[in-house]
Amino acid sequence: MAKSQSRRCCLCVLALVCSVAIICICILLATKQRCAFTNAAVAADSLMCSDIGRDMLIQGGSAVDAAIAALLCTGLVNPQSMGLGGGAIFTIMDKAGKVKIISSRETAPKGVQADLLNKCPKKLTLDTAKDLTGSHWIGVPGEIRGYERAHQLYGKLPWAKLFEPSIKLAREGFPMPVYLSHFLQQNFTKTLIQVSELCKLFCHENKTVFGPGDILKFPRLAETMETIAKEGADAFYTGKIAKDLIQDVQARSGTLSLDDLSTFKVRESDALTVQLGEYKMYFPPPPAGGAILSFILKLMHGFGLSPASNKGYQKTLTLHRYLEALKFANGQKHNLKDPLFSSRDDMTYITDEKFIKRIRALITDGFTHEASYYNITPSVDRFGTTHVSVMAADGTAVSVTSTINHLFGSAVYSPKTGIILNNELADFCGQKDSIKPGEQPPSSMAPVILQSASQQKTLVIGGSGGTFITTAMALSIMNHLWFGMNLNESIAAKIVFVGSNNTVAFEPECNESIQAMVGLGHKVENLSYPFFNVVNGISKEGQCFTAVSDARKQGRSAGY
Repeated sequence: MAKSQSRRCCLCVLALVCSVAIICICILLATKQRCAFTNAAVAADSLMCSDIGRDMLIQGGSAVDAAIAALLCTGLVNPQSMGLGGGAIFTIMDKAGKVKIISSRETAPKGVQADLLNKCPKKLTLDTAKDLTGSHWIGVPGEIRGYERAHQLYGKLPWAKLFEPSIKLAREGFPMPVYLSHFLQQNFTKTLIQVSELCKLFCHENKTVFGPGDILKFPRLAETMETIAKEGADAFYTGKIAKDLIQDVQARSGTLSLDDLSTFKVRESDALTVQLGEYKMYFPPPPAGGAILSFILKLMHGFGLSPASNKGYQKTLTLHRYLEALKFANGQKHNLKDPLFSSRDDMTYITDEKFIKRIRALITDGFTHEASYYNITPSVDRFGTTHVSVMAADGTAVSVTSTINHLFGSAVYSPKTGIILNNELADFCGQKDSIKPGEQPPSSMAPVILQSASQQKTLVIGGSGGTFITTAMALSIMNHLWFGMNLNESIAAKIVFVGSNNTVAFEPECNESIQAMVGLGHKVENLSYPFFNVVNGISKEGQCFTAVSDARKQGRSAGY
């Protein structure tokens, strides 16, 4: 009898142990499924570039090393978005949690045409975009100087190491990326390529544009990158590359000069901040778009958003309030100027609590208003750009946005260097009456880092797509922080866009929302060009990393 009881007791203990073990395994599996990576992660526009960034981290590189390597790769995979002929804005968090901004955004050259802004189109469409191509729209490229300064302050690996993977890709070639192939098959892009020197990069000998299955190679660019890797950034700004680049630009009637390159300066500053509930958001100062983004989020946070705010009737109300917030944000964009060339302050007023409360009180729940109500002035919508988010095992993080502005920038190609030049001066259109040499144009770029007060939760996020950046980022952040969505759901969710003319456009398959907004008086119309919104982000909670590269650009993240 005692033996039987003892046996039963042992079996019960064994069953209990097994049950506990099974529960633990299930918890571990669930955590593993939920937690994509446990050490570090990179979210770039493509898996290939995310992998290159991750490999730098595995080799002992810093978050900045990984970001630079991923950007160099992206300039090959998505050359329509960024490259050495553009500029970038880095938001960098160090181990101590201090956040620094390094801006190498392009500036106006000394010889900028006095009447350039007279050539701006009144409205940007795929047809009028051709008016913003050409050498007269080129700003002084700052990309490589930005990489150099970020690496000087935060790099761990040798400078040349960061270039190796992209030099190999550029020289040996790689299959045509799906996203790039899609753009090359569009009528607008085909025409742009075939009538410009870009055809040297993207056309067959018979002038037909590359498509799926073709191999992309950038042999001249590989040589340029190899020289920069060996000799440093000065090779681009004062060496032979500089001379070759300027000869090519001036041969195409451009105003860019050797003096413009040699005197280009990177701007450094502490990040601006805004409190959003338990999170503090760090963002770059004007003329970057962080001030406008922070205004929208601060405005919306005051409505006490929660998962319930995105359901039923509350969803309609929240969307209406959000559209009103975007319209008021559009009304503030005319104040987004380079603080070094403007008597206005750095727009810190825009997140002042009194100002926010005053604007929030102007939002009426039952109807919308005419453009004048929001202080909206005519402007030009834009598209372009790329973003990379990185979080390293040591707690450092980088959010960096880079651009040559519109698709293929100015469409000016430098045969001697392999570089595609930006058309950044087009960003002054609708914003100013004149341009001063050395001035940075306003931008929607807003690479940000958000961190909780406990420092246990961090979100590194940024977007691309010109004026789509602001709404795509704002919605992704709201979805994740306040509406209870995971990061993948937050970024994948459909967006709504309020254009410079105060009209509203929805991504496809939003019929229910469209009807509700029309009922409240919003003017809804279809865009004359595709939605270009792309968001890449990484969230960290404890030691659990979730990284998402936006599927809209066929992106995939990487980590370990």
